[in-house]
Amino acid sequence: MKPPTPFSPRHSLILTRPVRYASTSTSSPPASPKPRRWLGLAVVTLATAGAGAYVRSQDSTSATLNPETFTKYSLVSREPVSATSSLFTLRPRKPSGSNYDVYEEAWQTGIWSVMFKQPQLQIGRDYTPLPTTAATSLSVDEENEGCLRFFIRKDPFGEVSRYLHSLAVGADVEMRGPQIECAIPKETQIILFIAGGTGIAPALQAGYSLLNRTSQENRPRIHILWANRRTEDCAGGQSDTPKMPSPRRSWFSGWFGTSNSSTTPHSEAAVAVLPEKSTSLIVQELEALKSQYPGQITVDYYLDEENTFIGKKAISDFIDSTPSTDSSRKSKLILVSGPEGFIGYMAGPKLWAQGRELQGPLQGVIKDLDLKEWAVWKL
Repeated sequence: MKPPTPFSPRHSLILTRPVRYASTSTSSPPASPKPRRWLGLAVVTLATAGAGAYVRSQDSTSATLNPETFTKYSLVSREPVSATSSLFTLRPRKPSGSNYDVYEEAWQTGIWSVMFKQPQLQIGRDYTPLPTTAATSLSVDEENEGCLRFFIRKDPFGEVSRYLHSLAVGADVEMRGPQIECAIPKETQIILFIAGGTGIAPALQAGYSLLNRTSQENRPRIHILWANRRTEDCAGGQSDTPKMPSPRRSWFSGWFGTSNSSTTPHSEAAVAVLPEKSTSLIVQELEALKSQYPGQITVDYYLDEENTFIGKKAISDFIDSTPSTDSSRKSKLILVSGPEGFIGYMAGPKLWAQGRELQGPLQGVIKDLDLKEWAVWKL
């Protein structure tokens, strides 16, 4: 997970420069001081007005989502998914048919995000839009108006997520994007997506983008391993992999220790069977995707409350079930998304250098498995 991003000066500050005036005097007598002062004031006023107009134009006047300036959206609804997370629906404040082209290009490319602005602190956070599925509760009008949906957890230490959860329906939200987080190569046939918590949003994106390429000759597959702390986060979800004996130790205890799985003793993974209760909105999204592409998407659920976690066996069992291939590693892809501790444990931490986020070396559980045919990407 990226730290909040401060805005660049061109989007948040008015930079002033000394105003220089060209001299027009030759042999004529110099103008009187009074006209000069009025001329100077007029030029300064015009320059200040122009600078203000430029900054305002860079802020949020565009009706089309774009990666350079912020676009105003309106909060249509906020539906609770659990005690700590909600499903946000936003639509552009100014309708723009160009948004459809922007969205479609991003969906076709792979996994993408947009930055939400926290205007008081002038920081931003990237969030991943959810795809539109059969379970989507948007009305036809809302879809036509270019609505976007986001699964966001309220982090007690997260300035942007707390700000978003404090907004009333109808409030303005400023967004900038799209930013491509991971382009899914055309050659990709199989994705193993390992998700923790709200990391399921990129998994839904990956499934939507990959499975949209389905044809009679091409039937790509995605298998999702989704870990959560609480049952309510994935209520109603039923794993597609048969059950195994329950372990004795909590999965989340490994998140905040070493990322090297060989030095942390854990019991092996067991697939959770969730108690019967109302089905969460995100599980409904997953089930809708499964119905749309039967046999091409499978999901296994893991719960801290059930002492179940994603271990080496859960990963290797799926890897062993896929056919070996001599083709490019782009045909098989492992994606890892979730909290920093989760990503670190699974694949090693990402790195920040010179203001850029880097993948960092492959470590953790996935490195221990030595999966030569698979490419790995941390989100």
